[in-house]
Amino acid sequence: MNRQFDVIVIGGGIIGLASAYHLSRSGQRVLVLEKKYPGSGSTGRCIGGIRQQFSTPGAIRLMQESVRQFRSMREDFGFSVEYHEGGYLFLAHDPLHLQTFKAILPLQLEFGLKVEMLDAGACLKIAPQLNPEGLLGGVFSPEDGQAYPFKVMEGYIQEIKKQKSQVCFFSEVNEIIVEKETAKGVRTTAGETFHADVILNASGPWASEVARLAGLDLPIEPEEHEAFITDRLPPIFTTMVVDYRADGCYFCQRSNGQVIGCYSPVPNKPGIHTESSLEFLVEMSKRTVRLVPELAKARVIRHWGGCYSMTPDGSPFIDKTEIKGLYVANGMCGHGFMFAPAIGRYVSEIILDGRYPFDWSEFSMGRDFSRQELMK
Repeated sequence: MNRQFDVIVIGGGIIGLASAYHLSRSGQRVLVLEKKYPGSGSTGRCIGGIRQQFSTPGAIRLMQESVRQFRSMREDFGFSVEYHEGGYLFLAHDPLHLQTFKAILPLQLEFGLKVEMLDAGACLKIAPQLNPEGLLGGVFSPEDGQAYPFKVMEGYIQEIKKQKSQVCFFSEVNEIIVEKETAKGVRTTAGETFHADVILNASGPWASEVARLAGLDLPIEPEEHEAFITDRLPPIFTTMVVDYRADGCYFCQRSNGQVIGCYSPVPNKPGIHTESSLEFLVEMSKRTVRLVPELAKARVIRHWGGCYSMTPDGSPFIDKTEIKGLYVANGMCGHGFMFAPAIGRYVSEIILDGRYPFDWSEFSMGRDFSRQELMK
């Protein structure tokens, strides 16, 4: 195996694969090193949501580019990734959330998003099975949706290999070679050494650990989020519903009829965890049935744990570092799958052209975390 590459990507989840895909298409010889199997960190445990409804300009612009790419993946890969635009419906059960949605709306409209405020009655027209008790209204975009993460990863791996780049699984990096503040390569636990002038840390929940291999500190903390999926059900509604109450949840019905969803635990459970708990299963079932009583008869066939990689302000780090040749694309805060196509393109441009595609301040390594993402 050749030991010299143009770019080494650490991490074979959706961010690493999307980045390798775009770099390979730009003529770079890329090596992806994944410690386990594709998507073994967060990607293979996510629920596949894709939305443009965010509260910051950078996140909105990322998602506009990602949606553009998701729409073309059937043609790009030669098979369906089950991309479907069924919309995202964010619900407000209190005046504060309703006001937050209204405050964000002008920015979203400024960027050309198809999004509208709804009263409770209009929400029920989109999702008639919703429990109307306490519902004040919501905000909806029909151009949000979902895709199947495993199919997207399959497409990226297929196309990376076509470009003569390589993807190696069960290859864990345990050293980043740095000489005179310049990245030179990596070593693996198997004793292999690979060289490249560019190294991208795309290691998901392990981002801080990998950064420390180069002597860097990344303020990213993984935390557990569990999810479940039901058996196949008759159609209910096509949109992702997001209940923003403190004891809310979010879920959607996939094209095959299964309902998949999760909630953000309060307090959070720090660390990298993949186990599933009875507490989640019981609580998620209660929250789901409260929102859509019709789902009381659904059977949960599987549930699992995964990780969000959280930053202080809810936005990722996508930037070069103080070490020449070392870049980061980490801290997706639960949005890695949907961000990935755009991040792949823009990371490639940052690495190869040395330029940022637009105001990149909310993703920079040196930001002050004063601007919080309100639609986490």
